[in-house]
Amino acid sequence: MNVYIGQFKRSLAIMRKDILIYYFKGPVIIFGILIPLFLFLAFLTGSKNLSTDFLISGLIAMTMLFTATSVSPVITPWESQMNTLERLMAYPVSIYTIILGDIMASVVFGTFITLVPVIIGLFMGVTIIHPFVLIAGIILASVCFSALGLLLATPPTNAPSNIMMISSLVKFPLVFISGIFIPLENMPYWGKAIASLSPLTYFTDLTRYSLGNGTYYPLWMDFVVILLFTIIFFVVAVKIHKKTLPQRI
Repeated sequence: MNVYIGQFKRSLAIMRKDILIYYFKGPVIIFGILIPLFLFLAFLTGSKNLSTDFLISGLIAMTMLFTATSVSPVITPWESQMNTLERLMAYPVSIYTIILGDIMASVVFGTFITLVPVIIGLFMGVTIIHPFVLIAGIILASVCFSALGLLLATPPTNAPSNIMMISSLVKFPLVFISGIFIPLENMPYWGKAIASLSPLTYFTDLTRYSLGNGTYYPLWMDFVVILLFTIIFFVVAVKIHKKTLPQRI
């Protein structure tokens, strides 16, 4: 038990290090905050018949995806580029400890930044009908998308730009297939089938439920599927990182 507690404390130390060093990097600000904001504004100017609740729920979902996946993918290549990864791996920490620390840093960043569109929605007159569902969904989704970010960081490259390119190739399609801009019930059959493969779809669904718009899927399914995606992303990320981390040194 003391061993696990010690490793968890080291994960907390890694989390604090990530927060202090990486939160205000240019790519994090651009890809985590500005891009979802610009996408939302572009969509807002072109939408005439959609309710404020629908728009804000989409902004919350986009913000969560982009913020939670803006830090975790680039931490490993940045540290490898700055020759600090070798020093970190020389410490008595496991790969699980390193990955957990990186995920927790992304969870903190994603959760707090996602509160901004929630506050914006409140000022715009949006009512949160189910606040506990929204809070639980934000926390679970932040872990899920942070684990996705760690999975995107597995290619053994020292260039953060390469990882950001791969990350963008994954995140932008997710935004457009997950019911953020088009309600799921208005999609064709093949669109609904593709949307069901995205964890963002289920977070968007429960966010809309929290704001009183109902759900396309049963609420329990939203939580269960996001949890399953989280487990899959984490397990696969750990397995691949075990092989690729030594190649970065």
